[in-house]
Amino acid sequence: MKLSIITINRNNATGLEKTLQSVASQSFKEFEYIVIDGASTDDSVEIVKKYESQFAHLKWVSEPDAGIYNAMNKGIRRASGDYIQILNSGDSLAADDVTERMLEALDKMGEPSILYGNMIKCFPDGRRYVDNGIGGQEVTFLLFYLGTLNHDPTYIRRTLFNKYGYYDESLKIVSDWKWFMQAIIEGGEEPQYVNINVTLFDMTGVSESNAALVKEEREAVLRQAYPAALLADYERYADPIERYQRLERHPWALKLTGFIERVLFKMEQRKDRKTNILK
Repeated sequence: MKLSIITINRNNATGLEKTLQSVASQSFKEFEYIVIDGASTDDSVEIVKKYESQFAHLKWVSEPDAGIYNAMNKGIRRASGDYIQILNSGDSLAADDVTERMLEALDKMGEPSILYGNMIKCFPDGRRYVDNGIGGQEVTFLLFYLGTLNHDPTYIRRTLFNKYGYYDESLKIVSDWKWFMQAIIEGGEEPQYVNINVTLFDMTGVSESNAALVKEEREAVLRQAYPAALLADYERYADPIERYQRLERHPWALKLTGFIERVLFKMEQRKDRKTNILK
């Protein structure tokens, strides 16, 4: 089995049905589908049973769990596919042929350890935004310090979880980011990008409180994993570097900024020389 798609769910029967529909409608059927339900008290189990006959290879369980990453780890441990894709309840595959296209890309690119595509963010007001994550950029520590690899549209070789461990269940929201940091930045895995719209990500429920928790947990992970001397420059200069990278996309703006910087630098030099003469 080349691929195992894992969906975790807790009391989201409506979202789960949307996810199941998109997975069941795939043109390519030879993948393993795993549903980990956290002992839902709504109609989630009935929804799984309703679609059960539409999958050639289905495993599912409904039992209490210890949170989102505990549920993901359960799914990974039950998986037999060479690659893992995590597709959370409420999210869906972007097209009926997306699994087929991703597996074809996987073969053409020599089966990289991590392959990722685009995630379409779907907002409650109907707006849609294509997010390509790091979009094929050179992977650096700064890139992960500022952002992350989108989880939903990513295929991960299953054996990497044996190599780098499973998701940290003590974290509530950034454990996938931490895992990518361990595998890619520390472990040297090289993610490959393919320009395919893979998933539709439901932005309902994403709020400022999520952003605050992401910031808090990321800072805690970084402080624990890396020395303060290494982090000091990133804390001080990460945002200015990001602004400079944006300017690089507009040569005229970069030249103007460079001109202003040189003028200011020369003014500072003259001021320093005058100060030294007076001394």
